[in-house]
Amino acid sequence: MAVQNGDSLPQANFTVMTENGPEVQTTDQIFQGRKVVLFGVPGAFTPLCDKSHLPGFLGNIDEFRARGIDAIAVTSVNDVFVMDAWAKHAGAEGKIIFLADGNGDFARALGLTLDLTARGLGLRSQRYAMLVDNGVLRKLNVETAAGKVETSSAETLLNQL
Repeated sequence: MAVQNGDSLPQANFTVMTENGPEVQTTDQIFQGRKVVLFGVPGAFTPLCDKSHLPGFLGNIDEFRARGIDAIAVTSVNDVFVMDAWAKHAGAEGKIIFLADGNGDFARALGLTLDLTARGLGLRSQRYAMLVDNGVLRKLNVETAAGKVETSSAETLLNQL
């Protein structure tokens, strides 16, 4: 069963790229004591994720901050090196936190996995956007239609804040 509004986020480890190389950060380190917008994508560099989903959040950083959001993060079932390359490619380095969920542990703990093994992509994350306040899920928008960024878009979440 997927997480619901009002649930605490499950404990998980992410790998993030830092000046000193890859480092593990916990759910608590990322979400405790602040308001964070987190969006999940099936894969870094995949066309919809790269051309539609990420740009919406990147282009609305100032608007999110104006509404009290402390940070924006993206997660995907990709390794930290792919996530770092994606951040650089998108011009989002230092603007959005790129959280590598390399084994899909966080996606599974959320109950938001997507099985793309038939397409050669394995187990991935569903496409979603959420508002997390001090580690508690306040709003969850899961995309129901494949190939679209509507329910999980930055604009939709902004309208809900």
